[in-house]
Amino acid sequence: MDKLLLKGASVNKLGLGTYRLLGQEGRSVIQEAIKLGYTHIDSAKFYDNEEEVGLAMAQSGADREKLWLTTKIWFTDLSKEKFLPAVEDSLRKFKTDYVDLLLIHWPNPEIPLGETIDQLLEAQHKQYARFIGVSNFNSKLIKEATKLGADMLTNQVEYHPFLSQKTLLDTQSELNISLTAYRPIAKGTVNDNPVIKALAEKYGKSGVQITLRWLVQQPMVMAIPMTSKVHRLKENADVFDFQLTEEEMAAITELTLQNQRFVIPDWPVEWD
Repeated sequence: MDKLLLKGASVNKLGLGTYRLLGQEGRSVIQEAIKLGYTHIDSAKFYDNEEEVGLAMAQSGADREKLWLTTKIWFTDLSKEKFLPAVEDSLRKFKTDYVDLLLIHWPNPEIPLGETIDQLLEAQHKQYARFIGVSNFNSKLIKEATKLGADMLTNQVEYHPFLSQKTLLDTQSELNISLTAYRPIAKGTVNDNPVIKALAEKYGKSGVQITLRWLVQQPMVMAIPMTSKVHRLKENADVFDFQLTEEEMAAITELTLQNQRFVIPDWPVEWD
């Protein structure tokens, strides 16, 4: 798999999203993913599956040092009193001394960003996390977090062929921060798009594979598709044996002007 090489990190650009991977079934999917070569595993406190993810990693037999584990702290736990205890609870559930990447899951306007960034940096100082970052931050907040001293590896946001993140990508490129795409295949609707279908036919791939190729072919973009179907794991990973042309990349990027979001939280969010 292609790797993102940034700020001393080396991480597979294609990872496994684990949202809704629970219990024995979830552990089986994660273990099979690791067998197939997935080393980038994305979890979150909100997913309520950190124990399952940790157990699956341990039972896979893979060396912990060869796996990349990301988790995210929920927006209700961003205060000075709650942040580090929440991180420590996650580490206990994973049964690991550290995560490779620790993210703020959503910004919380009721808690000063400086307070949260201080706690994120403290978690890194305590070696609870090798790298730090955020999720669902807009360009304004990314700039603020940088000014507050956060040397962020990534910002994890919804990104797919029907949602433009040009403003965010431009901002993060200037700041040398990668973007991690969640909901990258737009709930599978990419398979129905004529532009993507035509490219799938040309390359003998699925619409999902064309989409994932479009994402990871962008220099500073990673993608974390989620699937509970083992046979999809191999298909999702089979995107490194071909390359889209500049014109084909541009044709898919043109689709993002539709600005269709699938993740809309129940609280006010300021998008770019």
